[in-house]
Formats: sequence, C-alpha cells, structure tokens
Amino acid sequence: MSDPNTTRDSANRQSATANISRSDFIHTGALLLSGTTLSAQTEAVPAHHGAIVGHGDFKYRVDKLWCKANRETHPVKDCHEIVQSRDGRLFLITNLPKNNVLVFDTDGQLLGAWSVGLNAGHGLTLHDEDGTEFLYLTDTSGRILKTTLEGTPVLELPHAHQCGAYSAKEPYSPTETAVAPNGDIYVADGYGSQFILRFDRHGKFLAKFGGRSTQPTNPGKFMQAHGVAIDLRGPEPLLVCTERVRNEFNWFTLEGNFVRGVYLPGAYVSRPVIHGNHLYSGVCFGAKPDDYRMWQGRGFVTILDAQNKVVSNPGGQEPRYEEGRLKAMLQDLPVFNNCHDVCVDSKGDLYVCQWNSGSVYPYKLRRIS
Repeated sequence: MSDPNTTRDSANRQSATANISRSDFIHTGALLLSGTTLSAQTEAVPAHHGAIVGHGDFKYRVDKLWCKANRETHPVKDCHEIVQSRDGRLFLITNLPKNNVLVFDTDGQLLGAWSVGLNAGHGLTLHDEDGTEFLYLTDTSGRILKTTLEGTPVLELPHAHQCGAYSAKEPYSPTETAVAPNGDIYVADGYGSQFILRFDRHGKFLAKFGGRSTQPTNPGKFMQAHGVAIDLRGPEPLLVCTERVRNEFNWFTLEGNFVRGVYLPGAYVSRPVIHGNHLYSGVCFGAKPDDYRMWQGRGFVTILDAQNKVVSNPGGQEPRYEEGRLKAMLQDLPVFNNCHDVCVDSKGDLYVCQWNSGSVYPYKLRRIS
C-alpha cells in the first residue's frame, strides 16, 4: 500500500455540518434577482442563473452561484465528480494537485480541502463499508486510492501492468470505480484499453471483461467505458457501464456477462448515478441538429426511470418517443458546457460538475417539482 503525504486545509467551519441546510426561501429570493451583482464568486449574475430547466416531475431552478469557495485559495481546473456522505457533506474531486478534494455543505460553504498527491484526479466513488464510509479516488495516470473521508489513504490498487491484468504494451488510464456489496472493486479503464477490471476488497486482481470495440454496436465491448456503478434496483446487483461514444448505458452481471443496454441518441453520457428508482447522468458532449458528432459546449443532464425511459433532460430538450423509440436528444437552454457528473442530494437537488468549462465550480439545480 502506498502512503503518500496527506495535506489538509481545514476551513474553520466544522460547526456548519450541524446546520447543513439553509432556508430555501432565502435562496429562492436570491435566485430571482437579475441584473445585479452578488457577492458569491464575486461576479455578476451569469446567464441563465435562476432559469427553470427539466421536464415533468423533475424540474429545477438553476443556481450558478451556489459555491462560496475562494478562487484564490481553492481554485479548480475541471470539476470531475461529486458525492454526498451520510452527514450531508459534499466531496468534489478536481484535477488540481493542490486540492485533490474540496468539501462543501449543501449551502456551498467550503468546509475543508485535502490532497493525496494525485496529478489527474478524475473519478470519485463513495462506499459504505459496515457503517464506515470511504472514498475511492481515481487518477487517470493509473492510481486508484481508497481513503477515509478525512483523506487518509487506507488502500491503493496495484497498477494494471503490475498485477497481471495487462501486458506492458496495453495502455491503462482508469476513469472510475464502483464497489459491489461484497466489497469487490470494479475499475473502468475508460481512457485506456477499455476493459472493466475486477479486484477484491484487499486489492487483489481477480478478472477483467470488455476490451476495445471498433464497431458502432458490439455488446460487451467498449469504445469508451467512461463510468461504472452498481445498480441495486433489480432482483440482483448489476454493474452498469457507460459507453460514451456510442451514447449507451450497458448492464452486466457482476461476473461480466452482458445483460442489456439502452441507447440515448445524441447524448455522450458520463458516469451513471443511481438514486432511488432513477438513473442520472451528465451529458458531457452533445449533438447538433442533423449533426450527431461529439460536440463540446452542448451538455445537459439526463434522467431515466427504472424502465430506462428518459423522463427529463435539465438543460436539454424534452425527451420524445415515437413508436417506442427515443428521438435524438439535444441541448435546449445553454446552461451548461460539458457536464461531467451529477450528484443527487438527500432533498433531490442536483449538483453538476463540468469539464473544460472555464474552471467553474459546480452548479446547483434546486428541485421545484
């Protein structure tokens, strides 16, 4: 196990966790302001701040000024992924080595920051292990660390070249992890050789499945296996994997056998996030009308129900089905550039991270229906 030096910058706001929520009345009034300057992030109200997005039972008011962090002391480059612990704190992974992880309350106040020496932080997974929560941090250089919520490393997975998973010539650039109920760890090699690697809870390599696909459709193989999550909504746990380039989510048994897939035309999706009966995902790249190539600046959020039907696209056009087939989904209101992740909190509000979007902090979408 690697033991990198851990640094912490604790904001003197520990008591804020005891009062993690603030009156929505205050926030709603602030969101309705337009054409004025607010103190948050010390900038004028940005475009579409306060707009209502989404469809059906999943509509939200956009809060682009949610984050109260100081850019001078806690800058971000790309906000990659965000998760919420049981006590309500939000943990954000960035790709700036100075602060691998920033910790917030749901009002956007910074509670702390720490680093474990990652240079390309990308994936962040929260797992409850017998009542104790741990974070799994994925660095696209090949490092995957398990830490406490305070940033103390407790496990580092072996590199794919060192544990027999890959030959020395096979590229390895992992993007995400998921942890099964039995503690097995699944690693998506989304920027490398496109395998899903499986380790036991102690970090021993067990098996892999998938691999690179050169075809538009090839169940069980990937063009970009960007994200992975455990889906506990059915009779047995399944592994759901992002196939970003093909606009798909694919489900597998925990042994790696293909079960089913869903096609989301026009949506170059990020990792799947399961909350309640629904699946949420940030759409990092999007299509244009009559041009379905991977375009930046066309992101939105998509929400699927338990039957894999899209029910809402905050920032995107309302989902349309014709004869049971989903029509191409496009950005509607340009609230987002490139959505890399979405976190659903205990109230149903969303926090959206973005890649390559001007180093913005996450936006909050406050649910109104």
